[in-house]
Amino acid sequence: MKMWIFAVLAALAVGASAQSCPSTCETMKWGTCDGPPCSCYLLVDNGVKQPIDCNALVPKCFLMKAEMYRARKGMSTRSIAGKPDETAIVDNDGIYDPECESDGKFKAKQCNGTDVCWCVNSAGVRRTYKGDQTLKCEKLVETYWIRLQLTHKQGPTVTKDKLKTAISTELNKRYQMNPSLVKEIQYDPDARMIVVDVNKVKGDRSYDLSKMAYYMEKDVKILPLFTDQSRRFTPSVDGQTLEMENIVVYYVDEEAPTITMKHLTGGIIAVIVVVVLAVVAGLLAVFFVQKRQRKYKKTQQREMEQM
Repeated sequence: MKMWIFAVLAALAVGASAQSCPSTCETMKWGTCDGPPCSCYLLVDNGVKQPIDCNALVPKCFLMKAEMYRARKGMSTRSIAGKPDETAIVDNDGIYDPECESDGKFKAKQCNGTDVCWCVNSAGVRRTYKGDQTLKCEKLVETYWIRLQLTHKQGPTVTKDKLKTAISTELNKRYQMNPSLVKEIQYDPDARMIVVDVNKVKGDRSYDLSKMAYYMEKDVKILPLFTDQSRRFTPSVDGQTLEMENIVVYYVDEEAPTITMKHLTGGIIAVIVVVVLAVVAGLLAVFFVQKRQRKYKKTQQREMEQM
């Protein structure tokens, strides 16, 4: 009798476990969960299931691979003032198919499946000129400072102090980010521009700033990556919601970008040489014209004296 009761309880436990496994992933709308045992994954290639944690933001490298896979399959990928430092960089290259480490970090060297390669930071943003397969990327340089340049829609008038509290609260609530990382906020009410500086201490690896920035870009520019599509990044100030209409993200790394002349491609060098030669030729032309004019004036002066 006891064995029968135990068997029934075990069966009920298994059934409850199966029922508790959600079919969708809260932090990634393309994610799938099944079981038992319950596990969630993201398709990043044909038959390749990348395990993910649906209780946390998914690493940016995995998200980009999933986007590229969906783009190749013709599936929907819509989910998509000023530098804070002279070394800050912006992601102007757009999405590519990255190489990821097992924990979701970007590999330092990226080639997008071609013979053209470049080095990236921890946010996957290119920090060198492009080269060939021989390009050396010694290590993955960490992004420790991100500037979010936001423009909000026409709406309520807010104060800078209340804005900082509202944005810090929303970053924590929506992207699981420690609000203490928000160091400074600047606000231009006429331009409706909000500049948010998010910094961590150099050497700190406890939080990946790139995940927050990528999820926020999708929230503002296109559609959320979260399964719940009804919400976006909307800080609340005095009970009124601020809706964002544009965002620019600047990345500052622990080491300055290693963009030097030795990494320039032949085409870029050729353009520089042509421009320099053109400038030199122009200066020489001006010099000879002026010299000729001076010679003419002296000759004319001697002729006048003789007369």
